[in-house]
Amino acid sequence: MACLLYGSGLRLMECLRLRVKDIDFSRREVTVCQGKGMKDRVTMLPESLLEPLRAHLAAVRRFHEADLARGHGATSLPNAIERKSPGAARDLGWQYAFPASKLSVDPRSGRVLRHHVSETVIQHAVKEAVRRAGFVKPASC
Repeated sequence: MACLLYGSGLRLMECLRLRVKDIDFSRREVTVCQGKGMKDRVTMLPESLLEPLRAHLAAVRRFHEADLARGHGATSLPNAIERKSPGAARDLGWQYAFPASKLSVDPRSGRVLRHHVSETVIQHAVKEAVRRAGFVKPASC
């Protein structure tokens, strides 16, 4: 995630809110939906991240298939997507690219869903990497 932040110029929450469908390997692009100012934008996907990200998304696919087999596998959807496409919440494309390790209850609907990783996970990892690297200047996501 930190490499994607740096290599694609993503903000922290833009990275966390990425969906599987937002990553286009053939065009080497990442689509950021509702980023800063609630605007969409497209940014580059660095070549050095192609294979690690493919492997990660293959693991996300297996994780999602296991959720579906257990009767879960849904995620929260933006705006009116759920009304327009009733099955989209269980579709792999709409799953978060960086899913949380645990299921949670959506406070709006009361349904059990898988959300994205908490921002503190990557913040702590970056902070630890900065400390280990011995940087004197402060650095963050």
